[in-house]
Amino acid sequence: MSIKKEQVEAFLDVASKAARLVLKYVEEEEAIYVVSHFDADGLAAAGIIGTSLARLGGKIRIRIEKWVDENVVDEIAAEKPPLTIFTDLGGGYLNLISERLSNHRIVILDHHQPVGEASPNFIHVNPHLHGIDGSRDLSGAGVAYFVAKALRETNIDLACLATVGALGDLQDKYTQRKLGGFNEMVVEDAVKTGCLKLETDLLFFGRETRPIHKALACTTNPFIPGISGEEDKSLAFLASLGITPKHEDKWRALRDLSEEEKKKLFSALADYLASKGFPSNVALGLIGSAYTLTHEEPWTPLKDAREFAVLLNATGRMDKPSLGVSICMGDRGTALEQANIVLEEYRRTITKYLGWLNEKPGRIEELSGIYVVRGEDFIDERVIGTVSSILSTSLPKPEKPIIAYSTVSKEDLAKVSARALDLLTSRGLNLGEILRVAAEKHSGRGGGHDIAAGAQVPIQQVESFIKLVDELIKKQLEETRLGG
Repeated sequence: MSIKKEQVEAFLDVASKAARLVLKYVEEEEAIYVVSHFDADGLAAAGIIGTSLARLGGKIRIRIEKWVDENVVDEIAAEKPPLTIFTDLGGGYLNLISERLSNHRIVILDHHQPVGEASPNFIHVNPHLHGIDGSRDLSGAGVAYFVAKALRETNIDLACLATVGALGDLQDKYTQRKLGGFNEMVVEDAVKTGCLKLETDLLFFGRETRPIHKALACTTNPFIPGISGEEDKSLAFLASLGITPKHEDKWRALRDLSEEEKKKLFSALADYLASKGFPSNVALGLIGSAYTLTHEEPWTPLKDAREFAVLLNATGRMDKPSLGVSICMGDRGTALEQANIVLEEYRRTITKYLGWLNEKPGRIEELSGIYVVRGEDFIDERVIGTVSSILSTSLPKPEKPIIAYSTVSKEDLAKVSARALDLLTSRGLNLGEILRVAAEKHSGRGGGHDIAAGAQVPIQQVESFIKLVDELIKKQLEETRLGG
């Protein structure tokens, strides 16, 4: 669905209103708290708001959270900040925030489906409130960017960071894995500043920075059994195609391959995936729109916007979010060095879990309407969302979404992550609504997007929760089918 001019104008009006309020607190030298999500989009959003406020000389404190719950809200209430800005968070917890922070000045910059009602004195900037799809057409970092741009036009240079956030939120769902919808305006601004270059290429992880065999081994979207995580086998695979990994004793990166070599490599990988039983469309995920950040140093993970997003995800999900925020706010020294170490640990962790799941078919269980991964104590709850996202692109039956969960240590909770493909949401599936309803019936909380959602439920009730989710998904798809 195309976005209408009046929808854009209405959204930008609210963004400007939020910017005016923020500017008032900066000018009055009042402290501003920023509370953001721990994923790549949330860290990019925090970096955008943090940078724009720092440029104005604002007094800021940034706090990163996995979700909003009573503890988070009560701590904010106790600290009584003059102004609190939620970025990439808040829209799914409106009742809780309104109930406990009704007398506080609150700005919510979010793109998740709103749940509940915001207090009248809050400013809520959210694409969904204007009929714009927040799961595909604008990310949390994108919302933060338009507020930053309304604060000061020179913040247009932060469009690159908003592009990273959108890619980290897997919003590249248009043809050839391109960002579309409202995100196009963000990309246009980034290209206009000269900090972003857009081209079509193979989308290996490390296409700009790693030797070809390492980039191939690091690629997990899609996960390639026998190649992902296996550098020696990746090297052998390239050798079987006659693609030399070195030129005059120097390793070659993907960017160094000729067009003929890239075509040969893609064709061979497509045949290989088909031989492993993957649907034909899975290989298409290996090629698409590449977003290169021209001002970043070559041979760093910040050069490619998707790789930048993975780095941010790694810092957030490995309990080092301050590194991600620091990088977003310009640190290219110590923070980047430490984040690179975290990134390697993160990639090893993901590859280990994907390898474990692929060892035995039964570890990805098929129910009547969904696939289920019971990560329990084995898969770290911090990365269950990443695992479910990767698996969702290579399921035997794409007409079924995947529900994965892990236990949250010391909290007696299950962290749930659900993912679906566009073909299901186009048929009317709304995972965010289903997880919200199912979680609330099991003493938990849930929500998110139609295509990607999450929940937290007591571990004792997780099997009953999954059963209800299975039933609700079948019912919703059946109702939309019958309704035409």
